[in-house]
Amino acid sequence: MRRIFTLFILLTFFAGCKKAIEEKKKDLVIDAMTSGQWQITNFTLNGSNITSDFSGYKFQYYSNKTVDAIKNGVVEKSGTWDGDANTMTTSANFPAAVNPLLYINGNWNITNTSWTYVVATQTVGTTVKNMRLDKL
Repeated sequence: MRRIFTLFILLTFFAGCKKAIEEKKKDLVIDAMTSGQWQITNFTLNGSNITSDFSGYKFQYYSNKTVDAIKNGVVEKSGTWDGDANTMTTSANFPAAVNPLLYINGNWNITNTSWTYVVATQTVGTTVKNMRLDKL
């Protein structure tokens, strides 16, 4: 009986540790995204470079999972974002957006990242998008 109790305590402890680790990862994603503004420094759509379409845009991410698309110092559109360090994914949604912001909407797979940049790809049907965001 004592062994079962000890095993139960250990399992409970490790489950709590796993949850704490998951929360820490989530906090790090939020900290990385919300500390400073971001700029798209590379964007390709089906192999065509359309980075210049994002000229003048900066993105400010907030801990409440909202994001502002700021063009030439003025908030052009607000939306939502999310990120998951475990699955290496991120998402954005700018409701009723038009291009180029419409290109950002959806779920993205993060292929490379650091504290100051994110490289991600999105494939929907035959449409392939690649994006690099750099922290300013």
